[in-house]
Amino acid sequence: MTRCAVYGTGSWGTAFAMILGDAGCEVTLWGRRAAVAEAINKDRTNPDYLPGVELPASVRATTDPAEAAAGADFTVLAVPSQTLRDNLADWAPLLPADTVLVSLMKGVELGTAKRMSEVIEEVAKVPAERVAVLTGPNLAKEIAARQPAAAVVACADESVARRLQTACHTPYFRPYTNTDVVGCELGGAVKNVIALAVGIAGGMGLGDNAKASLITRGLAETTRLGLAMGADAHTFAGLAGMGDLVATCSSPLSRNNTFGTNLGRGMSLAETIAVTKQTAEGVKSCESVRDLARRHGVDMPITETVFDIVHEGKQPMVALKELMSRSAKSERH
Repeated sequence: MTRCAVYGTGSWGTAFAMILGDAGCEVTLWGRRAAVAEAINKDRTNPDYLPGVELPASVRATTDPAEAAAGADFTVLAVPSQTLRDNLADWAPLLPADTVLVSLMKGVELGTAKRMSEVIEEVAKVPAERVAVLTGPNLAKEIAARQPAAAVVACADESVARRLQTACHTPYFRPYTNTDVVGCELGGAVKNVIALAVGIAGGMGLGDNAKASLITRGLAETTRLGLAMGADAHTFAGLAGMGDLVATCSSPLSRNNTFGTNLGRGMSLAETIAVTKQTAEGVKSCESVRDLARRHGVDMPITETVFDIVHEGKQPMVALKELMSRSAKSERH
């Protein structure tokens, strides 16, 4: 039986542990809080993040990172992206020598502008062939209800991607393989920033034309960045690109969309953070994605605008006027 460790008992970590369990894997969830681990082991549910969702009997929880790591064929990392480096530094010495590290995170590290797989390779001192990424239109609450969904499993080593594909394939969860790790990670990270923009537009009372324009042009700037970094353009037309972008920008279950909506309605950053229970990755990633784009000389006006609103305090209406007044250009650019 395939053995999996999942670090992170938030909604997506718990939902993916459920998927792995339903696919026939033996899963150990790691979390910091003993009360959550006890509830999972006793009642088969995570009351804080996915109340009422019954987890398979093959999923258990622990607060001991070494216990979670023991014998794991796959080590799944499902923590906020900006905490990955410090957390993984603690966990890396505990991991089996041949485990495949799987990133569920969708962000770019502040300061270094590194993708999550790059952070994993650096901190865990493993080659790219032992790091995989799972991404796509995967809203945790829908998946926890075992509603149909698809995803992309990306790894530089296609045979590793196929192994992970098998480990998480269920009647309701259909994973596809890809070797374009760069494109898959960028699609997942930048879509959070674009979802903030779409949410802001909705909060301002703007209509579907504006939202569709932001989604489409957001995909265009994501693709520009990806191509500059060596990604495959086709990736951005697939589940990791357009698929994830549409889901995150259009669903009320999206943390980033909801966060942006509150900003667009006039709430301050501090007020919006106060009413947001879970991490909206785009809030920090808009800065690191902007830095990444600047390092590669790529123009990303929507990302720049979101950064100005979120971190510079620019009023959304002012930012909108500036974005709309940019010089006209061909749609190819």
